[in-house]
Amino acid sequence: MKNIKIDYIPRYTYNDYLNWEGRWELIEGLPYAMTPLPIIEHQEVSKNILLQLSERLKDCIKCKALLPVDWKIDNDTVLQPDNSVVCEEVGGKYLTKPPSMIFEIVSPATAFKDKNIKHKIYESEGVKYYIIVDIVAKVAEVFHLDDGSYKKLKDAQDDVITFNLGECAINFDFGTIWDI
Repeated sequence: MKNIKIDYIPRYTYNDYLNWEGRWELIEGLPYAMTPLPIIEHQEVSKNILLQLSERLKDCIKCKALLPVDWKIDNDTVLQPDNSVVCEEVGGKYLTKPPSMIFEIVSPATAFKDKNIKHKIYESEGVKYYIIVDIVAKVAEVFHLDDGSYKKLKDAQDDVITFNLGECAINFDFGTIWDI
C-alpha cells in the first residue's frame, strides 16, 4: 500500500472542535482523543496538585490554580493541561495566553504526546514551568524555561521546589502529591 498524501489528511479548527462529543485536544489541526477517562490514581494526584497549588497561591492575588481547561493557542491548536497556574485575569470559555506553570500526568496512552509534542508546544509558547508527573514511578520531571528552551531542574519525588511566578513564589512539596 502506498503512503497517503498529507494533503488528503483532514485538518480541523476550533469551530470543528466545539462540536465534538467527548474529550479531545486539537494539535495543528489534528484531533487527539483523550480517552479513556483518567484512572483513579491520576485523578487523586491531580486533586492533590490542585489543592496544594490553591493553598500556596492564596496570598498571590493574580495567580490561580486550574483543573483542565481549554487553552486555545490558535485556531487549529487547543490543549487541556491536567493542572495549570495562570497569573493574569482570566475568563470566558478558554485561556488565550500561556499558563505560567503546567502539570501533565502521564499515562501509557499519553506519554509520547506529553513528553514530546506538548513539551515542544509549551516551550515554544513560553510556559515558564512544565512538570511531567509519572504516577507509576512516583517522579515528576521539572522543566524551567530558560532563554527560550526548557532546562530540566530536577526529577522530583519528595523534594520541595520553589517556583518563581513573577509577583510571587511558591514552595511546592512533591512528596505530598503521591498520597492517594
